Amino acid sequence: ECNVCDLVRYCSVKCQRDHIPKHLQVCKKRAFELRDEILFKQPESSHLGDCPICCVPLSIYKKNFTLYSCCSKRLCNGCVYANKLRQIEGRLEEKCPFCMQLMPDTDEEVKMNLMRRIEANDPIAMHEIGMMRYLEGDYEAAFDYWTKSAELGDVVAQYNLTTLYGEGKGVEKDEKKELYYSEEAAIGGHPDARYNLGCYEEENERIERAGKHWIIAANLGCDDSIKALKECYADGKISKEDFAAALRGHQAAVDATKS
Repeated sequence: ECNVCDLVRYCSVKCQRDHIPKHLQVCKKRAFELRDEILFKQPESSHLGDCPICCVPLSIYKKNFTLYSCCSKRLCNGCVYANKLRQIEGRLEEKCPFCMQLMPDTDEEVKMNLMRRIEANDPIAMHEIGMMRYLEGDYEAAFDYWTKSAELGDVVAQYNLTTLYGEGKGVEKDEKKELYYSEEAAIGGHPDARYNLGCYEEENERIERAGKHWIIAANLGCDDSIKALKECYADGKISKEDFAAALRGHQAAVDATKS
């Protein structure tokens, strides 16, 4: 059978090889359709998922959650606040609300925690160390950490690789790989990656595809996508019904993160 499109089955390898010239065009078209089915499917949640304590969906904005280096867990501000209040009232030591480890006092202790997590093959810790290297200007090290993290399924690392491939930092500039990792991150529920794909499609005058991307991102709570859809609606590029549905989806996503 053809492993790319799954449309044709052959009696032998020779039969398949002889049929390739006739099948190639149909195969490419079907492969593109299959990719689009995956690409434009609405994720059930953003790439961040739920707070592991209260099970409320995490906000897509960093100011609304905290990442703990001891366990690589992202916790919503509501749970962080409740834990701090409990510790103050009980005059308790400051500990992680999830794993109950003592909080690190210095940046060096944070790094040590992350490196221990990396030894356990933790993709989130790999991403965080990669970000530290990126901010230090060590783009090659950032690329190595993010690549390994992305291979282990970390969506944030996939998204950050688009920057390195797009700007040629730490790796040779590659637009195809930039687009590939943008799509992988978008499929994984990253709203910024999804928004950027919409912008990419708009630049190439594929407004229908751009609108689809922005609607999906809006349903994940992305403010920038709502702004883009508003402009499209004003220009008559999307329907009133689609814009209204995106507004409702966006508001529902924002409301769901309130803890």
